[in-house]
Formats: sequence, structure tokens, C-alpha cells
Amino acid sequence: QHVSLPIPGDVESIAVARRFYGDVLGLEEIARPDVFPAAGLWYGLGDQELHLFGEPSGVAANAESLRHPCFEVEDVDALRKHLEITGVPTRDDDGEIPGRARFFGLDPFGNTLEFVHFAADHW
Repeated sequence: QHVSLPIPGDVESIAVARRFYGDVLGLEEIARPDVFPAAGLWYGLGDQELHLFGEPSGVAANAESLRHPCFEVEDVDALRKHLEITGVPTRDDDGEIPGRARFFGLDPFGNTLEFVHFAADHW
């Protein structure tokens, strides 16, 4: 139903997250219930959601961590070019998976994001 990623909870970081996830990735921000004590943002992804929550430490997992959400996209090459033009660090996949063109990027807080496109005959 959703993936949650940590971000620093300060006002500036919320603005940075809004620019990255809303403007750069083009995700639609959705209403977030007021019941949570920490700052955060929610985004709709079809019938799924992405929840960004203020983490007191303000740090994501270290760069060697394998944890990450994966987002299915129409054109991984075009998205990677767009991200690189906007200054988003990207890296190649961690091993070819037949029928899945993919790459990884980092959000402004060090969270790893995978982007994948499934070939029409992937199953």
C-alpha cells in the first residue's frame, strides 16, 4: 500500500523533498493526515503511496544498504537523463535482470531509489 522513507523533518528539508519528489520526479502530492507528530509529505503513485517522514537523525541508510523502493517507469533512459541533467546522482543497476531495464538514483537525503521498466514479454 505504501513505502516510507526518512528525511530530516525541518522546514527546509520538507521544501527540498517537495521540489525533488514533486517537481523533478513529477509525483502528485496527496493530503497527509494531521495525526502525525513529525513533519512529512505523502505522494500518490497509482494505487500505492510514498510517505516521507521526518526522522530525528535526518539520515538515510548508509550507501551500502540494499534497502530501497522500486518505481516502474515507461522509459528508464529518458528518466535517467532527466535526473542527471537536474543533478541527481545515478548509478547502474547491480546486475542484469532479464526483461528489466533499470538504474538507481539518490534522493537529496541519501535514500536509494530504483527505477525499472519491464519488457512486454517479461513474464
